[in-house]
Amino acid sequence: MSPQSKQEYFEALHKGYKVSSRKEKTIIIDECCVVCSYHRKHAIRRLKGYKRFTKPKTKKRGKPVVCNKDAIILVLKQIWLTANLPCSKRLKAILPLWLSKYNEYFGQLAENIIKAFLAISPDRYVCLHH
Repeated sequence: MSPQSKQEYFEALHKGYKVSSRKEKTIIIDECCVVCSYHRKHAIRRLKGYKRFTKPKTKKRGKPVVCNKDAIILVLKQIWLTANLPCSKRLKAILPLWLSKYNEYFGQLAENIIKAFLAISPDRYVCLHH
């Protein structure tokens, strides 16, 4: 049996498995073990919709990430490339110097973007490498 056909088979049995009684579930599991040649525990997990290695989605704590904004990333990347790819701590140190000259070379920056640059910690500059 191909993996795709096994997937379709489990999708068909999944709905009936959830609403059936214990005796009916035993019959369904036995059938799955014979048809797909799975162990009982694996068949049970597949029928329950068990997914391994999934983390629960939780809301992130702390301040929201500032460098996710496209306008900030574009300007930051231009300065980073022009400054010959400094590390994040050096970039934080030279950023006020480069921001004053940025308007001459690339165009006028909004005041909120300049404030965001000066507020970002060096740990947040890691987003440039991804």
